[in-house]
Amino acid sequence: MRVAALIPAAGSGTRLGLGPKAFVEVAGRSLLGRSAAALAPHVAEVLVALPAGLDLPGDVPARAVTGGDTRQASVLALLRATDAEVVLVHDAARPFLPGAVVGAVIAAAREVGAATAALPVADTLVRAGPGGDCGTLWGTLTPREGLWAVQTPQGFRRDLLLAAHGAALADGFAATDDAGLIARTGGAVRLVPGDARLFKVTTPGDLALAQALAPVWDAQVWDAGGA
Repeated sequence: MRVAALIPAAGSGTRLGLGPKAFVEVAGRSLLGRSAAALAPHVAEVLVALPAGLDLPGDVPARAVTGGDTRQASVLALLRATDAEVVLVHDAARPFLPGAVVGAVIAAAREVGAATAALPVADTLVRAGPGGDCGTLWGTLTPREGLWAVQTPQGFRRDLLLAAHGAALADGFAATDDAGLIARTGGAVRLVPGDARLFKVTTPGDLALAQALAPVWDAQVWDAGGA
């Protein structure tokens, strides 16, 4: 089955505060360029949803479509722009994507229809008490056994994801990711072991961590003959 990678990159990146987040550079290359380059060897095509009026940077091996006002709308636009039987949806802000994770998600999506990279939760979890901020009282402990933190890429048979998006659009329902839309329709989503380096660059602290990791990551990629 033909595979396409879809990158919704039409967000404003307000929490990072540096303009459209996908265009932010880490060690001389945009987050979007890094993510697209990691996906390109494993798929037939890479498609990116961009804000209206913006063009793809020169370091991005992909073709662009105009995104929507939300991540969900951008993914739907990307789904409609490809005829691949299997699609991967990946956040541009997760630039350190191992090839082994991509391959495992594709294999699982082909087998069961939907899959996502994820990691077992290692931290102690607590639900905040009244107030809900860092100054609140210690809240209720939540057992972490069986809990996984969801990453991307997420892989799907395109027809299943398109139907899930259609149902969500009809109901006015919004999810934080595409696997959630599949689960909402009663579909199964396989959890595939992700990677701790596959963190999402969201805050200035995340960006500092990415800048520190990039030289090591890039050296490993070039040593392996990658892009």
